[in-house]
Amino acid sequence: MASAKIKKGDTVRVIAGAEKNNEGKVISVDPKKQTAVIEGVHMIKKHVKPGMKNQQGGILEQEGPIALSNVMLVHNGKTTRVGFKVENGKKVRIAKVDGSKID
Repeated sequence: MASAKIKKGDTVRVIAGAEKNNEGKVISVDPKKQTAVIEGVHMIKKHVKPGMKNQQGGILEQEGPIALSNVMLVHNGKTTRVGFKVENGKKVRIAKVDGSKID
């Protein structure tokens, strides 16, 4: 499997779908399903039974997953594709828009 181009903690912009042009921080990435959960984007309602954690139960609102193909990394205020380069024996991510190092 290829290296993940988007990682937890990155700022991304949604480029397709109902949530288009929304921006947020990546909470989690699932490389197997090729999805990411983004803070404040794609809010879904989940029905929860009462339990030990949630005595009340009810309807919770939380972020839902979005396909990685529908999000794009934001670097220095611009959306960019991500590339890889080997520097000093380490693989690093680079922004295709200006060639600068991401992390």
